[in-house]
Amino acid sequence: MGEPNTSSLHCDSNIERMVSMEVHKVVPPPHKSTLHKLKSRLKETFFSDDPLRQFKGQSAKRKWMLGAQYLFPILEWGPHYSFHLLKSDVVSGLTIASLAIPQGISYAKLANLPPIVGLYSSFVPPLLYAVLGSSRDLAVGPVSIASLIMGSMLRQEVSPVLNPMLFLTLAFTATFFAGLFQASLGILRLGFIIDFLSKATLTGFMAGAAVIVSLQQLKSLLGITHFTKQMGLVPVLSSVFHQTNEWSWQTILMGVSFLLVLLIARHVSIRKPKLFWVSAGAPLMSVILSTALVFAFKAQHHGISVIGKLEGGLNPPSWNMLHFGGSHLGLVLRTGLITGIISLTEGIAVGRTFAALKNYKVDGNKEMIAIGLMNIVGSSTSCYVTTGAFSRSAVNNNAGAKTAVSNIVMSITIMVTLLFLMPLFRYTPNVVLGAIIVTAVVGLIDIPTAYHIWKVDKFDFLVMLCAFFGVVFIGVQEGLAIAVGISLFRILMQVTRPKTALLGNLPGSDIYRNLEHYKEATSVPGFLILSIEAPINFANTTYLNERIMRWIEEVESEDDAKNHQSIQYVVLDLSAVNAVDTSGVTLFKELKRSLDVKGAELVLVNPVGEVMEKLLRADTGHDIMSPERLYLTVGEAVASLQSAMKAPTSNHV
Repeated sequence: MGEPNTSSLHCDSNIERMVSMEVHKVVPPPHKSTLHKLKSRLKETFFSDDPLRQFKGQSAKRKWMLGAQYLFPILEWGPHYSFHLLKSDVVSGLTIASLAIPQGISYAKLANLPPIVGLYSSFVPPLLYAVLGSSRDLAVGPVSIASLIMGSMLRQEVSPVLNPMLFLTLAFTATFFAGLFQASLGILRLGFIIDFLSKATLTGFMAGAAVIVSLQQLKSLLGITHFTKQMGLVPVLSSVFHQTNEWSWQTILMGVSFLLVLLIARHVSIRKPKLFWVSAGAPLMSVILSTALVFAFKAQHHGISVIGKLEGGLNPPSWNMLHFGGSHLGLVLRTGLITGIISLTEGIAVGRTFAALKNYKVDGNKEMIAIGLMNIVGSSTSCYVTTGAFSRSAVNNNAGAKTAVSNIVMSITIMVTLLFLMPLFRYTPNVVLGAIIVTAVVGLIDIPTAYHIWKVDKFDFLVMLCAFFGVVFIGVQEGLAIAVGISLFRILMQVTRPKTALLGNLPGSDIYRNLEHYKEATSVPGFLILSIEAPINFANTTYLNERIMRWIEEVESEDDAKNHQSIQYVVLDLSAVNAVDTSGVTLFKELKRSLDVKGAELVLVNPVGEVMEKLLRADTGHDIMSPERLYLTVGEAVASLQSAMKAPTSNHV
């Protein structure tokens, strides 16, 4: 006699153990009215953070106070403010002001706006954010990417050179719509919309935009007068090398010198965070030194272009410039929408980053409202799109900012500059502003994050590359649209092609796992056990029906080849199926009919609340949800059905 088959003995022992297993009854979920379910769904969708819980059990006076603090966070920390905190905030406010002044002028030029608008945008919005914002570290002002997008989009239809007043009008109107969109997202609690910009999309988009911004600065760094209006890599480089006769060695020498100084200062601060003031003060010192050199050597007469005269004084009102009609309405709506989304995403991401570092919470909806309102008000006070900038906020954090008062200190410093110091910038060379912009956007190219995305998810890495190359070679808007489109396509693929797995038993247990993942798992003769790992709806029912029937055909062909017992039970583990619609219910009915023809039975395992409720409601004939075909776990289902297994039919004599 041959030795006994160990796998057969092991399978028999498993069967004996499972047959004796206690089977738990599957009970339907508690009844809830349609109104109650709708209320719960809306609450989880729009009020997942349950903002009203703090009002429970409070007196009327306390509720009014909490409501005011919710709308105006400054009322929460303001009463406890101290001189000790003020000292830290003054230092950090003055530090970020030294960075905000040159950056404000530079980013306004990047947006094709008068340089003074950049300083206006660093004065009013930070004051509003200090009252409405919930982040202690966010430093508010113009940012490079939003400036680039606004300038490039508006320039498609209106020339900032030939029609500067119309261009300025459109910029303020686009800022109004950006703020309106941002505030609406916060008020209506629709912040999840910005989540469609994934980490991979933003990483690629920011890196591509940084390259485009840097390329645009070649005009200033080389002293070129006639420069292309296009944004892509090829037309920019083509323009640069076709205009070599306009290159100015004086401009190149000054530009390279200050760019090296700024990059070295940035490197020093990265390597030694305690020396944050080196990179924070370097831009302003570069502006002061370069302005002094130009003035001393009359360099404006030797090929170095300068800003020119800037009007002093505080922000003039601009509500009369907002234009809500005419042929350019579509343009300002698109520009406002895109710049609003990008700036909002950046501001909230920066705020949450520093909140996590300091272990406090930033309310995303409050931030949307705060950023939106400061842009709405800003559009009426000669400001363009502003948000929280990472570079400025990092300096603010490193300088020891304790509260949003640092933004107020920065605004006061900008106010003094606007009132008394504007004539000093008359001889500031454009080449230094270009060097400041390049230094600022270099930090947007995040190589470590890109490498991390490559290691974790190759598809996300592909999305990141599409965003990067789309921005660099096609355009800012097109690159962003391509990346978002690919991300949405991936989501659609996950919805329409959900994962299904063939399960097997882990030896010595009643646990069932994916046969491809756990090599030691074994299939159970006469059973096809499948796990569906996604909601079942109209978008994937056809695929699931075809995939399950294909599983059956594949397993049956293997069983015939090995002379194994044919399939008598198809067990569907529904633990990961959290939702089903009417098409999904129909799927189960079609599977039941198909299996009846094959002489097999459909068994369901652990249908969760909503799924079970809909199946019970639709199964009037008790064909699908009969108690003998409904189990809590796969182990219990197999154990109970083993004893009822039909004897295998054999075609062999």
